[in-house]
Amino acid sequence: MSRRAALSPPPWLAHALRTQRGPVPWSAVARGALAAGPLLLTGVLNGRTAMGVLAAIAAMLVGINDRPGSRRASVRRLGVPALAGALGLLVGTYAGQWLPAVPLTLLLTALGLVAGAVSAVGPVASAAGTQLLVTAAVGAGMPAAESGWQRALAFLAGAGWLLLLRLALPTPGSLTGEFRFDGEREAVADVYDAVAALLDAVGGEAATARRADLTAALDHAQDALAGPRLRRQASSAAERRLHAQYAAALPLAEAATALAWAGEPLSARAAQGPRRLAAAVRGNTGTGPLPAPGLPHARHRSREGTPAAPALRALDDALLRAADAFDRAQGVRGTRHAEGDGHRLFARRRDAGAAVRAALGTGGREYGLRVALCFGAGAAVAQALHHSRWYGQHQHWYWLPATAVFLVKPDLGPLASRVLARAAGTVLGALVFAVFAALLPRPEGLVVLVAVCGALVPVSTRNFAALTTVCTVLVLALVMVGGEAQASVSRIGETLLACAIVLIVGHLPMPGRRGGGVRARLGAAGDAAHAYLAHVLGGSDDRAERWVLRREAYRTLSEARTAIALAAAELPAVARHTEGTDDVAAVLERLVDTTTACAVHLDDTGRLTPHHARQLEQLLDEWERRGERVGLSATARSLGNRRTAAA
Repeated sequence: MSRRAALSPPPWLAHALRTQRGPVPWSAVARGALAAGPLLLTGVLNGRTAMGVLAAIAAMLVGINDRPGSRRASVRRLGVPALAGALGLLVGTYAGQWLPAVPLTLLLTALGLVAGAVSAVGPVASAAGTQLLVTAAVGAGMPAAESGWQRALAFLAGAGWLLLLRLALPTPGSLTGEFRFDGEREAVADVYDAVAALLDAVGGEAATARRADLTAALDHAQDALAGPRLRRQASSAAERRLHAQYAAALPLAEAATALAWAGEPLSARAAQGPRRLAAAVRGNTGTGPLPAPGLPHARHRSREGTPAAPALRALDDALLRAADAFDRAQGVRGTRHAEGDGHRLFARRRDAGAAVRAALGTGGREYGLRVALCFGAGAAVAQALHHSRWYGQHQHWYWLPATAVFLVKPDLGPLASRVLARAAGTVLGALVFAVFAALLPRPEGLVVLVAVCGALVPVSTRNFAALTTVCTVLVLALVMVGGEAQASVSRIGETLLACAIVLIVGHLPMPGRRGGGVRARLGAAGDAAHAYLAHVLGGSDDRAERWVLRREAYRTLSEARTAIALAAAELPAVARHTEGTDDVAAVLERLVDTTTACAVHLDDTGRLTPHHARQLEQLLDEWERRGERVGLSATARSLGNRRTAAA
């Protein structure tokens, strides 16, 4: 073992210290400054301070979800959790007013079970489940004179204000071209750049990483273009052009993946065409002449004699078709046809039944049970401390269960990392606020502090401890404006109690095999790979359907990879339950790559070579063996049944 490896921190600690890099999102900073602070000021000036506080809390929670992306995608990403938050505030307020401690705790525990299970459906559902529980705790643990529906309306007003700012204010990406394309154009251009980067890396050690980057770029573009719309089809020529340009990138991505699978280095000229297409998307211009990529590779073999020949011809053909699609898309004529072909490619194959199965599956059940135990235990302990007057004059007990909700979320990082970051962030935030509370005039100084913290929220989301620090200062300022006395010390104590609860519950044995969330995502990736392989080997000529299945196979595989990486960074006692899943994902990844290469080869020759069939056979054998070892026997057998067709 090297000295550097011996001195490196454990994975859970490294994750807590990790900070995402990137430019400052100035547009999000501006929205944050115009949201929580002005909303609180409006409430104070109109004599409705409590309503202003709730509206500012809503803006803060929406601001946490205000990540880079297109306006269209932000409607669902911000709006759905906001609706869930209003519902939670409504239920929590009426439950807190009418139910005694024990029934209230049972109700909140049941709510945690449902919200935790729903969180397994996807990122938006996870954010919605979090806001539902946090606002339910706030509604029950923050007594107020207003009725539940009034508080819910105030929450929706605050969330709606920030969403309106997101839709109305210009962003750096929208200052060129059509105003509403703040993220879509850049996302589509990034796909072409990722194709070029993969072509440059073919035959080298970086090819696998560049193929993963291409998957991420396609996922991002798909999400950016597939947001909610009032009409079934794109409503403008500019939007139809973007859809056609995205659709034209799919065969290029397929050919590049097949070339990476073949592993024969290409001429540097091969990547020039996709890069010019990327520039044309960004500038909303024509492509001009494109260089032909189908040149002999670095070994100077004959093009026809190489295993990569079908993929090179596919790349030639895809580039010519992309150039034609770009030229036609410069005018209105013909763009409707192009968009009609591409429209099917944007929506994932997810319906209500798939969502229900995810929530009721092993991952949803395991996560729902842990959330219910943490949230219910947090509410019970908080009420016990409240009724025993440990709080003194403080009437609010929401902090402990709300903190437990954030701590129990696996998508925020490994358990030990979350606990450490939350504890450190809360202590620092409480100390910082205590200093400001002693120096700033009230309420005007606190209103300014809220506005500053609102502006810092989009930047602080890059590190959980930093986000906790900023939100702690913001919330303490809000509740002090609302009439609560300085509560920094009690908030630190409640946070440490929540950390202890989540650590205990997080390591408790649960019914069934642990790591259900990881296995559920691997199972979904295996099912998607099975559907893709069956379509390719079935001889269908529907390329649009094949691209839909290919996109879903790579996307579900990427989601599984993310879940596996987070599970591997847990403490050893927890991480051991998902050992071997990363090897399974690697096999599945090679299988999907090989399926893509087979699809391209079948398009060119109409039959598979013995090399392709042998590769499929070996990968299916390895998948079945490794899948059964980690508890994915049903999915492994379903993929294994493709052997006959592959042969």
